[in-house]
Amino acid sequence: MLGLAHTMVIEGLHDRDFLDRCCVGFDRFEAYLRGNDGVEKNADWAARITQIDAETIRRLAKRIATRRTLISVAWSLQRADHGEQPYWMGITLAAMSGSLGRLGGGFGAGYGAEHAVGNWRDRSSVASLPRPHNPVMDYIPVARVTDMLLSPGTSFDYNGSRLTYPDTRLIYWCGGNPFHHQQDLNRLAAAWQRPETVVVHDAWWTPSAKFADIAIPIATSLERNDFAVGSGDPWLSPMHRAVNPPDGVPTDYEVFAALAQRLGFGREFTEGRTAEAWVEHLYEQTRLNVRQFGQELPPFESFWTGDSIELQSEAAEPHPFAPLRSDPMSNPLPTPSGRIEIFSETIESYGYDDCPAHPTWMPPAEWLGSELATTYPIHLISNQPKTRLHSQYDNGLASLESKVNGREPLTMNRDDAAERGIADGDTVRVFNSRGACLAGVCLSDEVRRGVAQLATGAWFDPQFPGEAGTLELHGNPNVLTRDKGTSKLAQGPTSMTVLVEIASTEGQHPSVTAFRPPQFVSGER
Repeated sequence: MLGLAHTMVIEGLHDRDFLDRCCVGFDRFEAYLRGNDGVEKNADWAARITQIDAETIRRLAKRIATRRTLISVAWSLQRADHGEQPYWMGITLAAMSGSLGRLGGGFGAGYGAEHAVGNWRDRSSVASLPRPHNPVMDYIPVARVTDMLLSPGTSFDYNGSRLTYPDTRLIYWCGGNPFHHQQDLNRLAAAWQRPETVVVHDAWWTPSAKFADIAIPIATSLERNDFAVGSGDPWLSPMHRAVNPPDGVPTDYEVFAALAQRLGFGREFTEGRTAEAWVEHLYEQTRLNVRQFGQELPPFESFWTGDSIELQSEAAEPHPFAPLRSDPMSNPLPTPSGRIEIFSETIESYGYDDCPAHPTWMPPAEWLGSELATTYPIHLISNQPKTRLHSQYDNGLASLESKVNGREPLTMNRDDAAERGIADGDTVRVFNSRGACLAGVCLSDEVRRGVAQLATGAWFDPQFPGEAGTLELHGNPNVLTRDKGTSKLAQGPTSMTVLVEIASTEGQHPSVTAFRPPQFVSGER
């Protein structure tokens, strides 16, 4: 993107009027493009890094500047070292293009995953359980959970603030799977031993439940009544219980109500309603809310026995940058300057060495252009899987049938495999200095040399749980990933910044135990 921007500037193709009226700091960024740090960010420079032909970059830059253009970036770009930079550069390139603030052009993120981006619907009228004020003001970015457990009382930078890790003595985890989305899972497993008590709600015997002191089995959404509305669609739908939960298995609401009762505020929590009564109450509140937009919903009894209802759009969102383009003084953005901040004085004031004050190319800690690639020459991409949602339903048939030798499939280039004596269907060891996992190989010509793909979400299955560097048996790539934030600004995860080596294995391999249920012991409590 820097190479594209440089070509647009040199050719005089950038939208100088929009940049002057609606943005701040382009002059500082332009100086960087032109090489005020000793490196001119031209197409030839970009070609050496990206291995995209320089002339191709120049031609694309001219097309962007002379046609209505949408710059769209995927969500996954954030999950890498300096992952904030592609988004900042994307909006900068869109501002330069002449299309930002005009129909059919501009900037967008995540269109591949979030189909309704740009088709905004206000769902604030759909009632939900009341959320009281949380008196605890302390927080940490979710990607820093392991550091919090290992280093209580130490401070760290985050978004211009200096925060302190609390001394966490109890973990109560409801929903989600930290042994999926955290990096360097063997490090997390060690840190997870620090609190005195870990409580996990789950409907399945997940890795998180296995690492809990108290695991509470919870009814699934198919085992309780509810109603649903999507954030990206207009349908309000009754959700009827399909089957009763197993004996003794409560819903989340029943657990929380019981805890509230024991803590002395049961009546305040439930307001005297059962779960079914709350469903009806929230629906009737929704009826009242949408009436102000001119839509009349049927009474609860008719809704509950009927079909889904299409809600009317409650508000129309204008093109987010069209008002800015037409009159920036009257339509400021919620930024310190009211403009698009190509250079940010606020971020400059933080003094972060890993997040400069304008879009900047900074080589990631691990990539094929780094010295570490001589030791670990394969860049591992851990994408979202197509056979499950993150780690959800890894125990389901669709995901299980995709396994190779019972382990997560690893796709690698045929030539890379041949160099290592690896054949299609082999079980291999994927490793670096942080850990190792076993995976089943699928050879492909669609993965470039030097790159391998291992989807995220295989249920964590360490051979010796809690031991540093233990072999993971199931193919979970997060035993290989760096547990370091994207930058001091955002402190996001960096799962895409990882180099590995892949080796053939011989003989018997330890069996996968990820889906084995616990052994129950009967007797008096």
